[in-house]
Amino acid sequence: MADESAEGVQNGILGHLPPWPRIALNNSVIAMEQAYRQRKGLPLLTDADIECLKVGQPMPWEAGAPAGTAPAPAATAPTAPPAAAVAPATLIAPAGNGNISEEVAKWVAQGKKWSKSAIAAEQARRNRKGLTALTEAEITALLGEPAAPAPAAAPASVAGAVPVARPVAPAVTASAAASVARTGESTKYVGTPAVGTSRAAAAGGVAAVGPDDNEVNRARRRMVWASVGAFLTAWLLAFFRFFLPRTLFEPATNFKIGYPEEYGLGVDTKWQQKYRIWVDRTPDRLFVIYARCTHLGCTPDWKPSENKFKCPCHGSGYDSEGINFEGPAPRPMDRAHVEIAPDGQILVDVSRLYQWPKGQQTHFNDDGSFLRA
Repeated sequence: MADESAEGVQNGILGHLPPWPRIALNNSVIAMEQAYRQRKGLPLLTDADIECLKVGQPMPWEAGAPAGTAPAPAATAPTAPPAAAVAPATLIAPAGNGNISEEVAKWVAQGKKWSKSAIAAEQARRNRKGLTALTEAEITALLGEPAAPAPAAAPASVAGAVPVARPVAPAVTASAAASVARTGESTKYVGTPAVGTSRAAAAGGVAAVGPDDNEVNRARRRMVWASVGAFLTAWLLAFFRFFLPRTLFEPATNFKIGYPEEYGLGVDTKWQQKYRIWVDRTPDRLFVIYARCTHLGCTPDWKPSENKFKCPCHGSGYDSEGINFEGPAPRPMDRAHVEIAPDGQILVDVSRLYQWPKGQQTHFNDDGSFLRA
């Protein structure tokens, strides 16, 4: 490609364009070629030449067959099948038997299953208002649990005996009896606990439910505490690492890149990763381009098929000699100082850069900015 470009410069026709056969060129490559021809004093591309380059056909003065283009397949968007969600309705049947009040029977008939915290809150309300506390049968009915079998009635010893009315136990006694029956002991405290807490549940005669103390739960607790400890340890290490000194290693600014005979015409990118440079050789000189976009400092990419540099950040375009011709780049890329070392190798110094400021005189022809081929 470099030899053909050099031949194009000599004959004033081909320029930097790739020879036929070639693929269709975009407007960016054609604009770069026009800028190159104008800068070198070559004949500009005609409208017929530009149209042939865009469709991938040979120009009128070239020989070859036009390259065909295949139509792009039409994309079809699949349609998603409709989805339907059916939420089944569930009914809760009231449960519970035994001697319950009309108010509790009405609550049970509504079909709403009470929670233990709600029952504890109702017990506390009845205690504050001086009402009769909920009995064991009423609590079982509200919870929706199966009712305990009723004890068999004792036979009468004397026929026609008059039944004796049983005294009604006070509210505190019924609450305490329910608490003893469900938890084994009565919980006493001073004041009224908050609704929904474990103390309120115990006060209402409902036992507080917690995790069992078995081996599985103990292993889970150990795992949780180990995770917390590991997090705190890592955080402390990062905190103390902040106060330790840090060293920044920068690459060398002076280095050798071999002998001039090792480089042919065109752009050589083998030192891009190590030293961030490109070695560019033309028919009359050899120079080193510093691979840094003059817009915001990104590293452009070399496009051999388009014979140009393209910045991936904001689209700045440079020709093969680093001269900007498209995008927001304000000026050409810088060139590094080059000289021949005593052993005959090329010595590059990237700390000394030659620039071409916008609207000012260029420094690309200064001594040290290039080597004569």
